[in-house]
Amino acid sequence: MPSSPHWDPVAPVARALVRPVPVDPAGIIGPTKAQAAGSQWRRTSVAHYVPVEVDGSLPEQRVLEQSVRLSPDGTVTGWAALRLLRAAYFDGMLGITRRPVLLIPGPGHRIRHNSDARCSREPLSAGEVVYRHGIRCAVARRALFDEMRCVGSLREAVIAFDMAAAAGLVSLEQMRTYLAERSSWRRAEQVGVVLRHADERSRSPGESRMRLVWELDAGLPRPLVNQEIFTLEGRLVGVADLFDPVAGLVGEYDGSDHLRVLRRSRDMCREEAFRRLGLEYVGAVGPDVRDAIRLAGRMRSTRSRALFAAEDDRRWTIEPPPGWPREQSLDERLFLLEMAQQMYRDHGA
Repeated sequence: MPSSPHWDPVAPVARALVRPVPVDPAGIIGPTKAQAAGSQWRRTSVAHYVPVEVDGSLPEQRVLEQSVRLSPDGTVTGWAALRLLRAAYFDGMLGITRRPVLLIPGPGHRIRHNSDARCSREPLSAGEVVYRHGIRCAVARRALFDEMRCVGSLREAVIAFDMAAAAGLVSLEQMRTYLAERSSWRRAEQVGVVLRHADERSRSPGESRMRLVWELDAGLPRPLVNQEIFTLEGRLVGVADLFDPVAGLVGEYDGSDHLRVLRRSRDMCREEAFRRLGLEYVGAVGPDVRDAIRLAGRMRSTRSRALFAAEDDRRWTIEPPPGWPREQSLDERLFLLEMAQQMYRDHGA
């Protein structure tokens, strides 16, 4: 996951990607054999090179470099396709280790597995392909389906869904439908478990990790996610990352941007505002979610101190005041996006 303190689930458009080129005896469209063996070119795959100054750590560049190994009807899927679709979380890293790009070779085409790429032989329909940066990649649903079956743990698979949804690529309902049509596929049952724990409203990997500790380790009831909390007079007090309305418990994940002085000051004021309404508050930072047992114990302890106030005794509400704008659901946003894209295609035709 990118380490920038300003987390945005949508990645910026990648610029200045450089397509690998083969050796050219004339040295016109690519390096000569002698040049390729020198210090000014970097080998990306068999018989393909880029100038040495090209940044091979950029996720989109890594994907492009491996995509040239595909036949014309081969496709990129998994994390690599999700990154091309601008989901920022999918940087192709596991700690400091690079994950291979997942490729679907075209019919009759074989690609050797190595540390940079591996292959899937599962079928892919023509309707599941889009182009980004000139690269054939799987649509979001297929790419995420493949990704959730590839990652090594339930939690990482849940976070993969959450962050694809945060980027506005796919909804729970879409993935449930997609899974139902492929229930016999390899590791499809894992996707079903993932979707039971996934949430469309999570906005950062840290929030998702904290929620999973809340549910899986602390054994607390499933919280509302990014929930607006109002005074009884209709004033917005804040948006809680996690909220248990029965107990009156707020959970907040503080990313690195929260630790800056001004942001931290605002967070402390908001915490105090929640407490004045009779709400309990449990916060967590990065190291906390990596120590799930300790954080889970703190969550349970904090909830035991909560008021569990009856509805008539509460000084807060999650019901918005009259005239408060209704947030569109992810399914609604995706439907409108598809309509706009269809209109564009029809107009272009």
